[in-house]
Amino acid sequence: MIKLYDYWRSSACYRLRIAFHLKGLAFESEEVSLHPDVLAQNSDGYKAINPQQRVPTVVIDGAVHTQSMAILDWLEETYPEPALLPVETHQRLRARAFADTVACDIHPLNNSSVLKYLKEEFSADQAAVGAWYATWVTRGFDALEVHAQKSETRLLFGDAPGLAEICLIPQMYNARRFDIDLSGYPKLLEVEASCMELAAFQKAVPEAVKPA
Repeated sequence: MIKLYDYWRSSACYRLRIAFHLKGLAFESEEVSLHPDVLAQNSDGYKAINPQQRVPTVVIDGAVHTQSMAILDWLEETYPEPALLPVETHQRLRARAFADTVACDIHPLNNSSVLKYLKEEFSADQAAVGAWYATWVTRGFDALEVHAQKSETRLLFGDAPGLAEICLIPQMYNARRFDIDLSGYPKLLEVEASCMELAAFQKAVPEAVKPA
């Protein structure tokens, strides 16, 4: 059994929900609310589970693990079908690089803890925070669109979704939350539309798992 400590709007949790559904794996979800009025990640109980006080955390056969990208690697190694990476080695490298552009370059700079720090320590108002957020998303998406345009398949690295799409789709969701214009990324939008036709992506969207 897999237990996921989850927050509906967390893009890192969103990645894992997509991957679990693509792999056909059952999982139990427990909410860790990151809402500013709750901040359950800062509780002593959750800190004992994840000392970094972030989501996601997964418990697999009683063992506690963190970091979405590491967990995705574990998933691919443990449940190789359906594959999340292409067979050809250069394509595998490109897929990983695409995913890491989101997970390592865009997302960490726009994490809620970073945005909170900008407000509290540098007195950034909402306009400044929005400009910060948009800067890193657009820089990343500008590059990703170039890579995506090279694809000759329906999705980024084949006709089935994989690691690249698992990272991309939550970041596009987040971009819309911050009113970022995505019209300049036609291939990324095309890939997103194809993904959202699939049940694995539909069941993972934040609104589908938002607590009542």
